[in-house]
Amino acid sequence: MAEKIKILFVCMGNICRSPTAQGVFRTMVELAELGHLVEIDSAGTHSYHVGKEPDPRAREVAELRGYDMSNLQARRVTAEDCEQYDYVIAMDEENLMVLQELCPDGHEHKLCLFLDFSADSLLREVPDPYYGGKKGFERVLDLVEDASKGLLQHIVREHFCY
Repeated sequence: MAEKIKILFVCMGNICRSPTAQGVFRTMVELAELGHLVEIDSAGTHSYHVGKEPDPRAREVAELRGYDMSNLQARRVTAEDCEQYDYVIAMDEENLMVLQELCPDGHEHKLCLFLDFSADSLLREVPDPYYGGKKGFERVLDLVEDASKGLLQHIVREHFCY
């Protein structure tokens, strides 16, 4: 069996954007029957919420669209993550810069922005909804769904088409 493709989604606290991306992408991978070939995780660049569940607002919005985030728990990204994962995907430029400083030499090519996979090429960042209302979480979910589709197409094309 081929080695799994490992994907890590990263935001600041790992309770809003990156666990949303993890939950959405995991569902899409499972629906494509590729769960046995893709490993998905999320982490934060800061340790504010280590050990906590995703934000209740993020969970609520995700559940309304059929995504389960109930088993996720926040953790902090490590330099080893940059070595172990094939894709280390930041939600915004600020977190990408933190990852660039953290990432060991020779693994920088694994770092990218999530919306690089989006069909909407005008946007570069998934906005942080933490200090806003429900509409911000819905907007994040819209962006995550779109970028997840693009990421899945990219992974299938790059890794599973022979």
